[in-house]
Amino acid sequence: MTVLTVAEHRRGELRPVSLELLSVGRLLAEETGDEHHTVVIGGDVETFGRKLDREGVETVYTVDEGEEFNHDVYVQAVTQLAEALDPSLVVMPNTVNGLDYAPAVASDLGLPLVTDVVDVDYGERLTATRELYGSKTETTIDVHAEAAALTVRPGEWPAAEGVNGSSVEPFEVDVDESAVRSTVTGFEEVGGGDVDITDADVLVSVGRGIGEEENLDLVFDLAEALDATVSASRPLIDNGWLEKDRQVGQSGKVVTPDVYIAVGISGAVQHVAGMKGADTIVAINTDPNAPIFDIADYGIVDDLFDVVPALIEEFGG
Repeated sequence: MTVLTVAEHRRGELRPVSLELLSVGRLLAEETGDEHHTVVIGGDVETFGRKLDREGVETVYTVDEGEEFNHDVYVQAVTQLAEALDPSLVVMPNTVNGLDYAPAVASDLGLPLVTDVVDVDYGERLTATRELYGSKTETTIDVHAEAAALTVRPGEWPAAEGVNGSSVEPFEVDVDESAVRSTVTGFEEVGGGDVDITDADVLVSVGRGIGEEENLDLVFDLAEALDATVSASRPLIDNGWLEKDRQVGQSGKVVTPDVYIAVGISGAVQHVAGMKGADTIVAINTDPNAPIFDIADYGIVDDLFDVVPALIEEFGG
């Protein structure tokens, strides 16, 4: 049998969650003794296929159907490939797109579906972990089935690395055009913002410690000095000080930058759920007991209005 993961792309770019899925797939394949295959559907599948050649991947299947996501095509493609491979596990991203087609795929294949998974284990059967009540509690689900489908939360696993020499093979899907009842006519960013914090390498994230809206200029100056992007915790979004598309956290976006600088952020669990996947976390807070220091790689216990200007002077030249 196999473990099948499903990659995701948007506007010509392979999304980071695709490589995170490969890490999940590799882990599960090692635990089940199955082979790990992945599939990418639509867009520049040749380029995507080469990028998905990572350690542990036996075969990258490419389905050359369409340019962008289409619910009906994805359902047919994943279902037909799964019927050909007979996978023990079908692993999909817990994203807007993933949650669109994953239930239909699971239904068509007759598989139980576990969504928003943050950890997995496979002993005699699949065990999946989910977080509840704003990430304050965890629940473990034992799946009593020989095969299952799951969607995994972005930012919970490292991106797969290395080059494996995986076989890249086209997979022809017999698309039933009469069953394609949706058409993608364009792409529009929700909220109309001009930034995508999920693609930023460096984020300067600001919390309620900034005090007043006019103090945000200080944070934007630091971001400019570091060639970074500004993000924020929920209180600032609720205050209307920044756009919704800059919010990090469980009710915002999951980010995985190289560097995450938390300025005046306490580290509530809802916020941490959205940024704990950052490679390096730097926290600036006057409270030495702030939860953000529990996950920070570097912590500065000091007044941000002293620290941030010093950083701007250091990096801004």
